Amino acid sequence: MSTPSAVLFDLDGTLLPMDQDEFAGRYFALLAQKMAAYGYEPRQLTKAVWQGTAAMVGNDGTRTNEEAFWAVLRGIYGERVSGDLPVFERFYTEEFGQAQQCCGFQPLAAGAVRLARRRGCRVALATNPVFPAVATRARIGWAGLTPEDFDCVTTYETARYCKPNPAYFREVAGALGVRPEDCLMIGNDATEDLAAAGLGMRVFLVTDCLINREEKDLSACPHGSFAELREWMEATL
Repeated sequence: MSTPSAVLFDLDGTLLPMDQDEFAGRYFALLAQKMAAYGYEPRQLTKAVWQGTAAMVGNDGTRTNEEAFWAVLRGIYGERVSGDLPVFERFYTEEFGQAQQCCGFQPLAAGAVRLARRRGCRVALATNPVFPAVATRARIGWAGLTPEDFDCVTTYETARYCKPNPAYFREVAGALGVRPEDCLMIGNDATEDLAAAGLGMRVFLVTDCLINREEKDLSACPHGSFAELREWMEATL
């Protein structure tokens, strides 16, 4: 098998250690608290955001994920939600940072990204693009990295698909200017990230925060701790 010419890194649970259920709970609590002052009932808002997220995950490429998300919320709340967009945006610059309390820190993360670059690989932050760029930049910072460490960062403003849709991985490979089969996907979700293998991408699953809800057999997929990933990358790239 040829040496990968591009590496795609997942963020949440991979470069940025976290329990995703705990993080989601904190995120929704903070958002609901912010928006309650503007007349959004917390339980209804949480349900609406989940519905909007589902629309992004099911996006067929005919619009951006951002457009898919806000179409759902406008369908629930009407045009008032458009007028409140500045408030939603301020949430990500003001309160969202408190969700960092639910995250750990992987000291090897930045080194792994920079190793890929030193080996001449194109590098993408292939986080599921259900967040705006401002929230993605914040989480990149929590991981000890910057957006400039990547050649491509997927956010909901520009992406038109989500994991585990193979079209998502094809879109990222295209943005990097490489073929899918020349890519390595590094993630922690046996459903979302392992889907890249369907396009011929190599996949390494980091098991520190492994998500394997479908109890997939991982024996045929390289996997291990982040420290083991680093050793594997040294030998593979």
